[in-house]
Amino acid sequence: MKHTHAEENYLKAIYMLSQKQESLVSTTAMADFLHTSAASITDMIQKLHNKGLVIYRKYQGVTLTDRGKESAIKILRKHLLWEVFLVDKLKFGWSEIHEIAEQLEHIDCDTLIDRLDHFLGNPYCSPHGIVIPNADGKIIDKPRWLLTDLSEGASGIVSAIKDDSVAFLQYLGKRNIYLGAKITVIEKIQFDESTDITIDNQYKINISRKITDNILITL
Repeated sequence: MKHTHAEENYLKAIYMLSQKQESLVSTTAMADFLHTSAASITDMIQKLHNKGLVIYRKYQGVTLTDRGKESAIKILRKHLLWEVFLVDKLKFGWSEIHEIAEQLEHIDCDTLIDRLDHFLGNPYCSPHGIVIPNADGKIIDKPRWLLTDLSEGASGIVSAIKDDSVAFLQYLGKRNIYLGAKITVIEKIQFDESTDITIDNQYKINISRKITDNILITL
């Protein structure tokens, strides 16, 4: 069953919000996430409910059915792969790609997405560090640690960021910190809790505790 672009946006939103909480996703949370009115949310949820894609409990919230979840993960996979393509191959900045990927995710061609995944080398995560579902819709997570918690002399690969604000992404870009970069902790400064690091065994810089608390590392 094909979905409209609006339906796909809602399914993806419900899925992403559901990953942050155990309870049902409220219409208020969805309105904030999608920047729309609560009335519009209720209307669309009712349509999705009638199609068997969500279960809606009035005054409580909404959850995806198995079919709805399958569709949502498929949409998310496309979005994240396009983000990788835009950054790695077209050299867009981290802060530029979300809106473009929002448009590209609606292309309905499984063969294209499978070939895109292969072309990109089956990337593990998006430029913002979100794990990309595989072709079977499964999410295989790997252990990750905060850069703050790495000891002196330890090295790891930047695999995710916790803060995806434009300001933070631009800061990382100026400091040559990117997903896939090799970070080695040279010295941890007790006085101000900052850290001296090298990037790809080349650049040595000092970064604050606020920065290291928002960078996740895979060893």
